[in-house]
Amino acid sequence: MSSAELKYSLHQLIDGITDKNVLQAVYTLLSKASEDDDWWNSLSEKSKQSILRGLDDADNERFVSEHEVKAKVNKLLGRV
Repeated sequence: MSSAELKYSLHQLIDGITDKNVLQAVYTLLSKASEDDDWWNSLSEKSKQSILRGLDDADNERFVSEHEVKAKVNKLLGRV
């Protein structure tokens, strides 16, 4: 099915809906599907690259665990 055919089918389905709550749900779903609303698109390239580096670090286990951080903090604060 082409994009035009999908749009036409969606228009027909929506035109047949009479329940206001269903219409509101469809509206919410479709408005959130817009790429303009994607928070990722509002980030600077520097921020995107930083996030991607962090995800790569996590995937490759290049991080300090929460347990290690807590142990170091406790040691620095004399709680050991």
